[in-house]
Amino acid sequence: DLELHLQRCQQLSVTVLTDHQDLSNTELKTIRNSTAPQQYRIRAKLRTYKPQKLHQSVKLHCSKCNSLQEVPDRDDFDFVLHGSASTAPNPELHSTSWYESVTWTAQEQKQREIAIHFVKHDEMLQHPEDTLIMIEGGTRKEIWKLTKKFKCVIPVRSTEDDLELLDLSAPFLLKGNVKYYGCKQCSTPKPMKNLSSIAAEQQPSWEPAEVAQVLGIELLQYVFIMKFTLVDETGSLNAYLFDY
Repeated sequence: DLELHLQRCQQLSVTVLTDHQDLSNTELKTIRNSTAPQQYRIRAKLRTYKPQKLHQSVKLHCSKCNSLQEVPDRDDFDFVLHGSASTAPNPELHSTSWYESVTWTAQEQKQREIAIHFVKHDEMLQHPEDTLIMIEGGTRKEIWKLTKKFKCVIPVRSTEDDLELLDLSAPFLLKGNVKYYGCKQCSTPKPMKNLSSIAAEQQPSWEPAEVAQVLGIELLQYVFIMKFTLVDETGSLNAYLFDY
């Protein structure tokens, strides 16, 4: 447990970084006055680390524009889904040559309409574990139930001409227990009919990166980031951890 380990490190009088055993210890003041890149071995105390809660270390990174953003929470997802549910599924977009549609009405006060579009392969429905589905009007809980049965789930809404992705504040695709997001700045979302090119492949894999590419989405990657402040008698130094 990294968080517990860091707490223990703070309690110790000195933390020794044991890499570069062939190097002698270098004072932090000297490192601060040097030009990068260099290799050093230091002997220092861990004064602080951020963030304090480990889950806050996970961010979303765009490799194209190099931006970092917070992972949206469930309330953000609920808000986008609620907004999209106000637009009823367009029956003219149901059951095309490359997907089959099923609709029903949720027994609620507002009579919420739900549509699920099952993408076909060679004009046939595949086994659920191999199938990508698109859902209109679903709640977050309903979508999570579907991810347990089907390979990939994409929340969509109807326009006059085609199905389209929701606001990129929501995940554009869910696979298993992982939510995949697109960069708002670098993405140019395309209509869902572009997925038909993958459905026509000999063995559609429905890998998120391939789906993102045909839909004009710049895929965000989950990254782990922490900041450590190290001190010795000559000064302090901030060390950053950044990893996929």
